[in-house]
Amino acid sequence: MVEAFAVASGKGGTGKTTSTLALGMALAEDYDVTVVDADMGMANLLFHAGLADVETTLHDVVVEGGAPVEAAVYERHGLSVVPCGTDLSGFAAADPTRLRDVVATLAADTDVVLLDSAATLSSRSAVLPIVLADRVVVVVEPTIPALSDGLKVQEYATSYGTETAGVLFNKVRDDDAIDRIAPKAERYFEGPTLATVPASDTVRGARRAGQPLLAYAPESAAARAYREAARSLSVREGDSGAVADRFRSAVVPESL
Repeated sequence: MVEAFAVASGKGGTGKTTSTLALGMALAEDYDVTVVDADMGMANLLFHAGLADVETTLHDVVVEGGAPVEAAVYERHGLSVVPCGTDLSGFAAADPTRLRDVVATLAADTDVVLLDSAATLSSRSAVLPIVLADRVVVVVEPTIPALSDGLKVQEYATSYGTETAGVLFNKVRDDDAIDRIAPKAERYFEGPTLATVPASDTVRGARRAGQPLLAYAPESAAARAYREAARSLSVREGDSGAVADRFRSAVVPESL
């Protein structure tokens, strides 16, 4: 079985990478999980996962004649993690369309693939994770502008046949704001509200320590919320071979 989820937001600063790793670790309690940093232009998952010093990253795989996918897979925190490099030269040399083959190869040996997507839908490399995924998890802060950005993600995903798994409210500081915003989200988003993650100094501490939140503070309120979100994601069974073929043949958008 295998299912691929894109974790997307439509804007920067929502805590998307923190959310990707936290969901991954929570899901890994029941599934084999592979997390891929598919934000090839502004990657930072390697810092969150304590992989800043690794030699081979996704950039080295998605170039002509590049390294095999397996060389960029690292076992950390109960997950298989594929980090992406951060240098501009690596991004310039990368061919984002090769992400299709990367995901197809990974799909053969895992239950869940989580694709940490770019913050905006501004390029082919940014939207490709959403095109490849079976479903998208939309990470938003509890504001009307953030909902609007998230709806753009859903609209784009729907146009390529990608479903919405649900909405994850992050960095929540005001319960009253959630009470006002959540009903609007339920009205306009196709998926449910997966969880409400409170703003927390603990999350910032985990980031500074170079650890995923669930490793740094597994009993924190934020960690509990991410586990709730993971429980709300009923992973669907898919044939690995069929899923791999679909990834390899995915249409890459020429323009947005």
